Amino acid sequence: MPIYEFRCSSCRRRTSVFTRSIGAPAGVVCEHCGSSDISRLMSRVAIHRSEGDSFDGFDESSLGDVDENDPRSMARWVRKMSRQMGEPLDADMEADLERMEAGEMPDDLDAGGDEDEFASVD
Repeated sequence: MPIYEFRCSSCRRRTSVFTRSIGAPAGVVCEHCGSSDISRLMSRVAIHRSEGDSFDGFDESSLGDVDENDPRSMARWVRKMSRQMGEPLDADMEADLERMEAGEMPDDLDAGGDEDEFASVD
């Protein structure tokens, strides 16, 4: 039983329609404004993975172009991995990435901490 999505030409809002058959639904109207001038959209597909499958498709060569000293490079890589893994970024991560894209390092790195501060911890 599919769910079809439509975009209303009048109000530009999205409408989802649950149907009991595979065939195209008939008589669909916008649930927001009532217009019948709508067009069908391609729906996003979600793939559910177990925690163990999360890194199965990870290609270490994707790190080859990443410069760990360049926050812009790191931000590009994080966004790319988020898209590839289908994992949305939370608001805090988005804020950190925007700072990195502006050339700033994340909070935990620009606090002036010593890189070797955990070197003696066993």
